[in-house]
Amino acid sequence: MRKLTMTHVLKRVFAALAVVLSANAALAEDRPRVVAVNQALQYLAERLLDGAADVVFPVPEGVDPSFWRPSIADISMVQSADLILLNGAGFATWIDRVSLPRSRVVNTSKAIEGQFIVTQSITHSHGDGGEHSHEGVASYIWLDPTLAIAQAEAIASAITTRDLAGDGDVQARLDDLTSDMMALDATAQDALSSLQGVEMIATHPRYQYFARRYGLSVTSLEWEAGAMPTEDQRAELERLGDELNARILIWEAQPPRAAVEAANELGFQSVVFEPWAGHATHNTFFEAFSYAVSALAKAAKQASN
Repeated sequence: MRKLTMTHVLKRVFAALAVVLSANAALAEDRPRVVAVNQALQYLAERLLDGAADVVFPVPEGVDPSFWRPSIADISMVQSADLILLNGAGFATWIDRVSLPRSRVVNTSKAIEGQFIVTQSITHSHGDGGEHSHEGVASYIWLDPTLAIAQAEAIASAITTRDLAGDGDVQARLDDLTSDMMALDATAQDALSSLQGVEMIATHPRYQYFARRYGLSVTSLEWEAGAMPTEDQRAELERLGDELNARILIWEAQPPRAAVEAANELGFQSVVFEPWAGHATHNTFFEAFSYAVSALAKAAKQASN
């Protein structure tokens, strides 16, 4: 029998590894891919699929997904997906400029269009994104957990219709997700009851559905997420705070320490409430939502002292 040298052994090991890697690559290519236009929909889809497909949120970190401008490669990736999850309500302006395969596109809010909130038209700009308007309807639907459930139901139906996961498995996950959402909603109802009638200011118009669900009064500014406000913006905040007798300021992203200190000097309690449209620092939607609810309740107590 021919004696195997270390070289022969290594060659056989590498050959075996090549076969395994090739097989894994083939399996990866065969895996279904789902694309979501925001992080909230990505989270819902991941909960419902539980690893049965790759769920992709293609917007780069630091970019507002509402006004993202996809590259040709991005568009090609989206078009080739097995399922494309849209938020509806005017969210993600790029979808109106791109040809998408209609048979694989799902508008997750179509069944709840009657509950949309009409907004005023305000024109402004985000960095190099050019001028745009917040007009028509508010789009951050999922910040009302009961509406997020409706979006999850639409996603679950699309998953089973396209046979991306088994009906029974998806229904069980939807039931769990619905239960979690209802518990989250009940907790928020209890924690925020003391804030009804309390005037609050948000740095950006994100929280219309959240405010309506919990009977809150939130007036919105037009500040850049996480940016240091200008002197004019600070003056506007002071004027609006005095006019409304508002002492709680909601930021959609963590602002610079100097911005928080400036708000404190004007008598505001600052609360960061990541709306989970883009890349958030919290691990899950539930974590971000619960943190914000707790912080708002705490801020209300401090503001009343």
